[in-house]
Amino acid sequence: MVSLSTWFRYVAHKFEYSVSLGLKNYEGGQFTNRELLRDFVGKNFFQGKLTYLHWNKGEEMAPTIAGKGETLLVRKLPTADPAHVFVGDVVILKDPEKTDNYLVRRLSAIEGYEMVSTNEKDEPFVLEKDQCWVVADNKNLKAKEANDSRSFGPVNMTDIVGRVIYCLQNAVEHGRVLNSHFSMRRDSPVLAVELDVDEMSKNHKA
Repeated sequence: MVSLSTWFRYVAHKFEYSVSLGLKNYEGGQFTNRELLRDFVGKNFFQGKLTYLHWNKGEEMAPTIAGKGETLLVRKLPTADPAHVFVGDVVILKDPEKTDNYLVRRLSAIEGYEMVSTNEKDEPFVLEKDQCWVVADNKNLKAKEANDSRSFGPVNMTDIVGRVIYCLQNAVEHGRVLNSHFSMRRDSPVLAVELDVDEMSKNHKA
């Protein structure tokens, strides 16, 4: 049973998402005033969800996401900026090397962070505006095997499309994904309302 306060928080998040996404498209010239309110904000707020399912394909995020075949519940992000996604979050981003592919990685640094390599030959550098650094959790993989920022470098924050908030390995083994403290708190009402483990199990592809 979802409490009233949780519902209010969920509705507030849904309203923020709908308006942010609507304004983003409106400013891009894709909607008129009427279309913005009726078709986009209205449709997203009353009919849309804040989450979608994604199927994990690799072992780069083990042990957080154990291996191939997990079903992931992803929270949508209308804008990926320091107010909506935080260092420590497990995110889904566009693969910088394969445009039709998406990667699951952990956000480890954002603009303004100084990056220092373990290789003394590499010069330190500072991440520029809207840049971020993502890494795989699997410590058993070498940098090239992990396919993260250690091999392809910084990525744009705008390439982040969502935050992974729940992982289902099978009908018995499933649970929340460990993200930053800020995100865990912000995502609680979304999980309370939209998480459906039975539905995730039905859609499980492993």
